[in-house]
This record gives sequence, structure tokens and C-alpha cells, in this order.
Amino acid sequence: MLIFFLLGCAPSITLAQTSTLQDIADTLETLPEIVIYPAKEIVTLDPQRPTAGAAAVLGDRILAVGSLDQLRAAAGKQPYTVNTLFADKVIVPGFIAQHDHPLLAALTMTSEIISIEDWVLPTGTSKAAKNRSEYLERLASAEAALADPDEPLVSWGYHHYFHGELRKADLDAISTTRPIIVWHRSAHEFFLNSAAEKKYAVTKEWFDELPDSAKRQSDFHNAHYWEQGFFAILPQLAPALASPERLQKGLELVKLYYHTNGVTLGCEPGGLLSRKLQDAQNAVLSDLSSPFRFYFIADGKSITAKYADEEKYPDERVAGDTEELLAWGEGMTAYLPRQVKLFADGAIFSQLMQLNDGYTDGHKGEWIMEPEFFAQSFRVYWDLGYQLHVHVNGDAGLDMVLDQLEINMRRHPRPDHRTVIIHFAVSTEEQVARIKRLGAIVSANPYYPVALADNYRSNGMDPERADNMARMADVEKAGISFSLHSDMPMAPGQPLFLMWSAVNRITNDGNLRGPGQRISQLSALKAVTLDAAYSLRMEKDVGSIVPGKLANFTILSDNPVTIDPLKIKDVSVWGTVHEGRVLPVKDASTLASAPVLPPTTSDTGVALLATRHLANLLSQSHEYWTGAKGPL
Repeated sequence: MLIFFLLGCAPSITLAQTSTLQDIADTLETLPEIVIYPAKEIVTLDPQRPTAGAAAVLGDRILAVGSLDQLRAAAGKQPYTVNTLFADKVIVPGFIAQHDHPLLAALTMTSEIISIEDWVLPTGTSKAAKNRSEYLERLASAEAALADPDEPLVSWGYHHYFHGELRKADLDAISTTRPIIVWHRSAHEFFLNSAAEKKYAVTKEWFDELPDSAKRQSDFHNAHYWEQGFFAILPQLAPALASPERLQKGLELVKLYYHTNGVTLGCEPGGLLSRKLQDAQNAVLSDLSSPFRFYFIADGKSITAKYADEEKYPDERVAGDTEELLAWGEGMTAYLPRQVKLFADGAIFSQLMQLNDGYTDGHKGEWIMEPEFFAQSFRVYWDLGYQLHVHVNGDAGLDMVLDQLEINMRRHPRPDHRTVIIHFAVSTEEQVARIKRLGAIVSANPYYPVALADNYRSNGMDPERADNMARMADVEKAGISFSLHSDMPMAPGQPLFLMWSAVNRITNDGNLRGPGQRISQLSALKAVTLDAAYSLRMEKDVGSIVPGKLANFTILSDNPVTIDPLKIKDVSVWGTVHEGRVLPVKDASTLASAPVLPPTTSDTGVALLATRHLANLLSQSHEYWTGAKGPL
């Protein structure tokens, strides 16, 4: 069988009817060389051969899988080498970062990270600050460590539920001369000291010119800005947050971070609607030496918003605007065709998801897309035959999404639509059954209970809802395809850590929450490989180790499927094989030799564009950032 496969998958051989076995043997000797990689174990995710001892690679594709002896025999006279580099390692399918935001990750990861959890980066580990005193001590130490007295201190990770109230007076007590900008863990709020106000012209005159909606979500006296106030102040802070140098440094760090954690393919649903910013990302991520391919999915919300006031959506213009983005990728970056992202309700870290039973403190959730606007946008993309990826966090938000899916299935049935329910924070068993019936799939963030359950069970929610966030065991039992994602930087972009989170559901304080929602280790591995590929319609090329697929492997020290579940996150990553290229993990010293962004992407306008994209990414509205000729 293996010999037949090798002959069948080799480059086409034209043989006369009178060809002899010797002719065939001579032809085999001229074929390209096979590389056979024996390993301690290969987890293939192929039901026909779940494990193997070796894999044969030809160019960028997997040629065969089996034992070393089988592959040697199958190769016959075709040239081959045996590479024993992974003989003491475990090979699994290449990890897929199914839903991340590289630009937002670049800006937050190059800040001074003082967060509610540890962040392990190639440049070092930023330990968690567990309370108010720890947080303020860490912030003061970070300020004292800066040698340049004019350098602003930008810190990300503060969360009021964990670190207590933060006021301008607290920041002024740390420094009255150095600008200090504190960026909330949710990425939806800023806190400034007096020096930052002065440096970035945050004056009373500036504030008085803001629209009332922004003023209502600002505390000028304490230099605290959230939601609409946050978006209003972004342009003022652009030079500190998103200089071209900082953007490049951050993207280089993100690229190294993903590879360090075994990622061979990444995706951002709701990609940039700025050609200049896309070019800036391409300058770092599209180089053919990149250790992974990165894909983008169009932000349908911003595209359909252009036509929201028209009586009937011009479907062909929506399609044209969306398909125009296909030309924005290059090299190792690309937009996925006929896929689009929409948004339902607000974010979980800021507790703005829409909940059927409301919040215990009486505050209200928000819609990112109002239901009528969501319904119009869903319909137009549904009729165009697009796969829809929908951001939704609350159970009321999920009801709205599933209602629209059912309406459109009854109006215009579509097979294999693969509508993706993204994030999936708060839901019910009945909603899981409905997801199954309607043919949708799930991409969940398993970090929600780990990071937030202990706190949210007494802040805004109750133990039942908080403990059962991301109810993945119910999804697993229902036989629904599901993937896991980090939404980086909303969770660490480490596939092994995501697996550990979904399998164990142990919080950062060591408590087990929602034990009935723990999933199997095998399902967790599939959720960051094969099922992640399925959610992006890429399962024919990646996600498992089977003949004919791309040779994308993640090389590990142990088997995450059979190891003690509590040790999954401690499995080390040796490196990857990406489309046949062997790529050991590099250390942080490689960041120093990163190429400089080309002049077309390093002008001063990049900072403002980056903050505009950030606003669009986080906004509760549906503004569309355009120039005279369409997207910037």
C-alpha cells in the first residue's frame, strides 16, 4: 500500500506500454529526494493510523506515514535520507492560531506588562500583580527603571476588579514629569497622569470639543477614558502607543512568540481595513522566511456599514468591496476568500456581553452591531455564499445570532455553511443543541473561566454562569466541531496552554471551575489543529499528518494527548516543520537583527492609522475608516 502510494503521488511519470521494471527503477532513481523523519511518536489525527513512528516528506508535502522500516522499503530506489533530528521528540500536526490580532498583540506586548496573569514572552516573563499594592509597586519600579527621563511609560494589563480603583493622583505619585499611560486589560480604557496630559495635549479645551457621548464615558478630572472616551483620546496618544518603530518591534516579537509556541498557521478574523497598515504587517509577516503563514478574514461590519442607510443593500457592491481585499496579502500573508466576520455583543473582559438574566450589579451589556444592522449584514453575506464568523459572548447575544442563522436557513438553505460561533463565553445547554441542529460550529476561548471565573462569580455574574463559561464539554458531547483560540492578547497565544485550560479549567488562583465542562486531551489537540483548520476551510491542506497534506509539524518534548493533563502546558516546543522547512525555535537575540520597515510604511501617519484600526477593532459602534477612494 505504501509503495503504491509513493508511486501514485510522485511527479507524473510517462511510460511507454513496453516499459520494463528496469525502466521504472531507472526513473525512480531520478526522482527528487525524500526525507524520512523517525520520531519517538507521531500523533497523526488520522483515524486510519492515529500514531506512527516516522513520516516521509517530499518538498512541502507529506508523502507517507508509517514505521521507519515501512518507509525505507516503500522508497525503494528513489533517493531518500533519514533525518534523526526528532528521534527523541513527539511530532504533532502544526498548531493553528485560529483567531488572534497581531497588531493589537504587537502594541500590548511591547508595553510594560503588569497584568492579572503571568505573560511568558521570548524576551522574558512578566509576572502577575495580584492586588492593588502589588500593581502600584510594579508600576513605580517600571518607571524608575527607565533611563530616559522623557520616555513615556505605557503599561498594559491593569484591571479594576483585580487591582482596585486607579486615579490620576496614584499615577502622579509615581511621577509628575514622566508621561504615564495605563492601558486597561480589556484594551477599552486609558488612565493618564498629569505629565501625559501635558505631553499629548489632553486639555480642557480639547475635552470641551468632544461629543457628549465621549464626555459621558470620560472622567476628565481623573484622566480616565473608557469606551467612546477611549476612542476619542486614541489619536492624542498615537505617538506613544503606535509609532512605526514600536509597531515593527511589536510585530517582530509577535512573530517570534508564535513560533516559540509551535504555531505554523495563524488567522485574524476581522482583518485590517487599512492598506497602509496591511503593508506594515506584510513587511514583517509576509517574508518568505517567516515560520508560519498568516491569513486574514474581512471585517464585514465595516464594509456593510457604508451602505447601512440605503433602503436595500447593494449586494454586488458589498461583494466587490470584500473581494478587493484579496489583493492585500503577499508572500506569507493572504485574505481567505469568501469568509467574513460579523459582531454581535460586547466584550467579556469589560463585561459588556448581552446576558438574558442581566448583571447582578444592574449594569447593561452593549451591542457592537445593533440587531437590525446585524440582520441586514448577515443576510447579504449569507446570500453571497460567504462563511460567517460571528463574535458573540453573551447568551442573549447568542440567541440573536442563532435566530438570524435559523431565519436564513429557512429562507435560503445552504449546505456546509460552517457558521462559526466565536468566543462563546456564556451559553446554555439548549443553545448548544440549537447550534448542532443549525449546523454551526464553535471557536471558543477556553481562557475565560481560567482568568475570570473566580472574580466574576461575585462581580457582575453568579457562580453558575461564571463557572460554566465556555461550556466545551457540552459542545464535545453534541458532536459539534470546535476549535480553541486565544484572541491574543485577550489570552496568551500558546496552543498548549489553551489545551491545558480546556482540559483542566483550573483558575489562575488554583480553583477548579465548571468541572463538568472539561474536555478530552484528544479533542483539545484537534481543536488547535484539525478542527481549527476545518473552521477556516483549510482541512484539506493542514491540520493532520496524512499523505498529501502540507508538511506542517509541531515538534514537542512529550505527547500532550497521553501526558498527565496537568502537565500539558509544561510540554516544551523544540520548533516546527513548516511546509517541509525545519525551523528550530530561535531566542530573543534574533529580534535585534530584524529588518527595518520600508519607507512606505514608516511615515508618521502609521501611528494614527494603527490607533484608528485599534478603535475599529474594539469599538462598540460600526464606523468605517475611509479615505476619498475607499479604505485607507
